[in-house]
Amino acid sequence: AASEMQNRLFERLGEWAMLNTEELRRKLTELGADGPLDDDRLRDARTLFAQAIEAPGGLKIQTIHSFCAGILRRFPLEAGVTPQFTEMEDRAAELLQAEVVDDLAEGDHREIVAAVAGLRGENDLSTITRGIVGNRAAFTPAPTKQEVYDRIGAPMGDPKDHVVRLVFDGSEQAMLAHLPACLDKSKAAEKILRALAQLPATPDMASFEILSQLFLLKDRSRQSTSATTKKIRSDLGPHLDTLEAFCERLAQGHELLRACDLAAKQWAITRFAEVFVPEYERRKQMRGWLDYDDLITRTQSLLNNPSVAAWVLYKLDGGIDHVLVDEAQDTSPTQWDVVRNLVGEITSGEGARADTDRTIFVVGDKKQSIYSFQGADPREFDRMQEHFRDHLAGSGHALTERSLSYSFRTSSAILRVVDTCFAGQDAAGFPASVRHSAFFADMPGRVDLWEDLQTEDTKEDRHWYDPLDRVSPEHANRVLANRIAARIGQICSDGTTLPARDGKTARRVTAGDFLILVRRRSGIFPEIIRACKAAGLPIAGADRLKVGAEVAVKDLAALLSFLATPEDDLSLATALRSPLFGWSEQALFDIAHRRDKGRFLWTALRDRAAEFPDTLGILTDLLGQTDFLRPYDLIERILTRHDGRSRLVGRLGHEAVDGINALLGQALAYERSDIPSLTGFLVWMQTDNLEIKRQIDAGSDMIRVMTVHGAKGLEAPIVILPDTAMYPRPGSTNPLV
Repeated sequence: AASEMQNRLFERLGEWAMLNTEELRRKLTELGADGPLDDDRLRDARTLFAQAIEAPGGLKIQTIHSFCAGILRRFPLEAGVTPQFTEMEDRAAELLQAEVVDDLAEGDHREIVAAVAGLRGENDLSTITRGIVGNRAAFTPAPTKQEVYDRIGAPMGDPKDHVVRLVFDGSEQAMLAHLPACLDKSKAAEKILRALAQLPATPDMASFEILSQLFLLKDRSRQSTSATTKKIRSDLGPHLDTLEAFCERLAQGHELLRACDLAAKQWAITRFAEVFVPEYERRKQMRGWLDYDDLITRTQSLLNNPSVAAWVLYKLDGGIDHVLVDEAQDTSPTQWDVVRNLVGEITSGEGARADTDRTIFVVGDKKQSIYSFQGADPREFDRMQEHFRDHLAGSGHALTERSLSYSFRTSSAILRVVDTCFAGQDAAGFPASVRHSAFFADMPGRVDLWEDLQTEDTKEDRHWYDPLDRVSPEHANRVLANRIAARIGQICSDGTTLPARDGKTARRVTAGDFLILVRRRSGIFPEIIRACKAAGLPIAGADRLKVGAEVAVKDLAALLSFLATPEDDLSLATALRSPLFGWSEQALFDIAHRRDKGRFLWTALRDRAAEFPDTLGILTDLLGQTDFLRPYDLIERILTRHDGRSRLVGRLGHEAVDGINALLGQALAYERSDIPSLTGFLVWMQTDNLEIKRQIDAGSDMIRVMTVHGAKGLEAPIVILPDTAMYPRPGSTNPLV
């Protein structure tokens, strides 16, 4: 979003520099410029482009994390960080967390680690450590056991005793004794008789489980209506109310068990975090590393430190005249605290330079909030609005509030659909008083609604060797993806034009005019990319890619594995079949099948050097350099000297470039944080969890497929929302933490 804003700003200022007087005056008037637009003001407008380009350090359009990093580098001693600190790579953070866990497990805290390791379930221990690091403020200081249990609402002690006392209060005895007399010869009656016969003399957890299975639903949330027939319920007479109350206590007992179980797990995590977080922070400090949360929290602490905050703010105040906070609805309370301290001099009156007119400008829209993203809370937007209003009033200034009800991006048809869908949703930023209007009121627009597709439950005949997770051709995601690709192809081929806007002439629709937005990068996301490629449509691919899962990276990793261990036949075979060498399946089978038993593939290849001189020459050169080159230089030698980059891109397409560049970046990151060796780098990169964000240029004239989150700040003439009917599931990243 920061780069997008900078590109648009330079485009606008560059346009002003080239316009004639009348056209420039019209543009400034449309923008809302106040006062007479004389020659001096027009001259100033034309020179803004040059001033922006020549500004020392460039225009300060940056993320809050980048800004905080700059402050910490300017005041490292005051902030308590090393002046040479570096931002942690995600992979480096994972390895450091694993290192801390391993050392704790081998030391005096092995029992604490073992207790947490037993809670993993579907999540591995790294998921729990990431959750703790991301929520470390909740464990500093660590809550006591009583506080943990009280927060969840669970009693301490043996949960079984609490459940038995809660459920079996004695009132149920008469009802259970009378129940056999009410039974008929139905299946439900037989089930009840068998259950009652198994009850122990004294109520205990066995009784609790037997009666829960008898009277409650499978999820143990409430009474099962099929447990008793109408006749049984009628014959129970006055005991019917007792039965219903008893079933309610049974359900409460299960709720109590779940609460106690959750509290026990949370306490285990709390004990683990109490020893893990300090050690993790200590090792980060030893290496001079800061993660992205550190950048915010350290800056917050610096600006709130009474011994140095005034001096730091004074120095900062001398270089900041105007502050613009964009996407303010996604700003977390901690980030707002940093902003509040930075603009304190502006809102309080005179600062370091009383003769300078200084401003703060905040732009936000609560209905666009990505709730909980990096701790974002849209309610902070309203709270900070009140804060600035009060402080500016005290300094003799007024907070000017503007509501932008006009949309410059879309047509009135689309806006009417949005307003209708969200009517009455005041909490989401759609109060009844706000109705959106199109700035270009005459611009045509349309909203197409397609029918909802359901996956038919049919058994597909497939070959025994087909993957079990292969999507069926009749699956709703695949059918819809094929329809979308076909529709895009039809629009592009039949000469459909986009309406003229902003003085531009109408033009034909191209692939770059389409933006497809999804909820997440699974389900229909890969199917759309597959369908568009199959239809021959230009598509930019995924906006994020897993480095370890890229085919080009896998091919390079196989070659590196062979160079580290020449006896690795599988890695050599993989490299030979890759675009790096381009061997056919038959050629590989021939050399592997005809070798003597027990001989390595590399030895067999050398014995037939005359048949494969090019392949042998490349491998011999690389093996001779493996012990002398760093991983980055070795990969670069494969890609440049031996033409590996062009071969991979030629076979796999332009998308391979991002994976190759990411691998080179990881090699550099590894060399910065560790003693470089090929074996060490292979261990470093053995993960497909590393994701990189691809910069998809809107001017590339290719279809873009992105998540709604990733597309914030972008626009396109035609937007497709293919999975709006899917109900969002609760987050399952790590519910314990």
